[in-house]
Amino acid sequence: MVLTVALGLLAVRGRGRTTGIAEWSVGGRSLGTVFIWVLMAGEGYTSFSYLGAAGWGYNHGAPVLYVIAYMSCGYAIGYVVGPTLWSYARRHGLVTITDMVAHRYGRPWLGTAVAILATVCLLPYIQLQITGMGVVVSTISYGAISLNWAYFIAFAVTTGFVVVSGLRGSAWVSVLKDVLVIATLGFLAFYVPNHYFDGYGPFLDRLVAEKPDWLTLTGHGGSGLDATWFATTSFLNSLTVVIFPTTVAGYLGARNADALRRNAMLLPFYNVLLFVPMLLGMAALFVVPGLTGAGSNLAMFKLVVDSLPAWAVGVIGVAAALSSIVPMAVFMLVIGTMWGKSVLGTVPALAGRPRRQRLAAQVVVVVAGGLALVLTYLTPNTLVRLSLISYEGMAQLVPMVLLGLMWRRLTLWGAVSGLVAGGALVCVLVFTEHDPLWGVNAGALALGVNLVVALAVSWLGPRPVDDRPDEDVLATDPRPADARAEDSVPA
Repeated sequence: MVLTVALGLLAVRGRGRTTGIAEWSVGGRSLGTVFIWVLMAGEGYTSFSYLGAAGWGYNHGAPVLYVIAYMSCGYAIGYVVGPTLWSYARRHGLVTITDMVAHRYGRPWLGTAVAILATVCLLPYIQLQITGMGVVVSTISYGAISLNWAYFIAFAVTTGFVVVSGLRGSAWVSVLKDVLVIATLGFLAFYVPNHYFDGYGPFLDRLVAEKPDWLTLTGHGGSGLDATWFATTSFLNSLTVVIFPTTVAGYLGARNADALRRNAMLLPFYNVLLFVPMLLGMAALFVVPGLTGAGSNLAMFKLVVDSLPAWAVGVIGVAAALSSIVPMAVFMLVIGTMWGKSVLGTVPALAGRPRRQRLAAQVVVVVAGGLALVLTYLTPNTLVRLSLISYEGMAQLVPMVLLGLMWRRLTLWGAVSGLVAGGALVCVLVFTEHDPLWGVNAGALALGVNLVVALAVSWLGPRPVDDRPDEDVLATDPRPADARAEDSVPA
């Protein structure tokens, strides 16, 4: 943890602490392929990968593979979308997805509205990472560190280097995290099957013979997670992940478009690591049977806490803790940037003053992290319930962002009407426990309604006057020659 903070603080060395919001929030748009790869892998490889993936493998089995499916498909879509958003933001001096929406539709208030929506959807993820790290730290300390202290450590460590170093600090810490994650999961992939089952052959033979339900859709327990759910969820999430505010932050930190294209080709290899906690979660069925509720999320750690020496458990635990800290840092950074630039940045005292906007964003980071920490202590279920609609709610921004940046005829009121209709339908279906509905992911159904409403209102409704040329409104996928030309544009 000390090394984590040190790396985060050293990342800003030589760049000054009084630079503007672009240097802090998107690393001055100067990160190369390696840093972008570790940053985006770190943002996508969260505490879910150590806890949730193993828990899903333990409880359900095969349906958990949707994570690998949607992330791989999302990287393929990001091959086109990433450079396009990078080019658009660089050309117009934008640093968040809220900036892009406000610029595309020419309405600053729309950026504020999207910032509020994104904050509601991202706060639960901060809380989940705080909770995940708390569980890991408490477990690997054999209970010596209480959950409450572990929650505070997660908040303090992350807030410390994010406020000082911004996106660049997160990228540096991601390097340490990736080294530990690859090493520890590689070790566990070898150790657990050989220690408990004398190899993968006997383990998989026993799994097929005794737990066949875990190897099929809908998985064990009649969860309703069948092939239709798998396909619709993978499709929806692969679209959503490319416009998720934290993903966009990674895009905008890149030095050029080619770095993002190379990154899109390399990131799927990182997904191979996700098979390890999924398989180990199913291995835990035989070693520690009977785990229920939240206890199933500790399935993988139950395999190692009692069978490995304490120092090895500590190293594995640090890798898992960093898998909470890195994405939490990016979530907090994005919330701070959205509010510092798109909301508070429109106040006359801050407008056109990047250094003051950066200070405002840093204050918001502390407030957002502190709010998630307090809610973790006082009413943890509040944010957990909101997390049910987080991804499906963010999916409703897909037409407004992707279609809007490609198609001039999508109007402001069409995009807003579609967002409201889709968001309302998601809330109704999720909170009335109709997700999935007819086997279809509720967010996918809502996205379909969103798109129909957006197109109908755009064709039939009022058309705001916008005299700007297409190149000032729409985005294009930069070709290598265009990318080199844009490299000379000041960030």
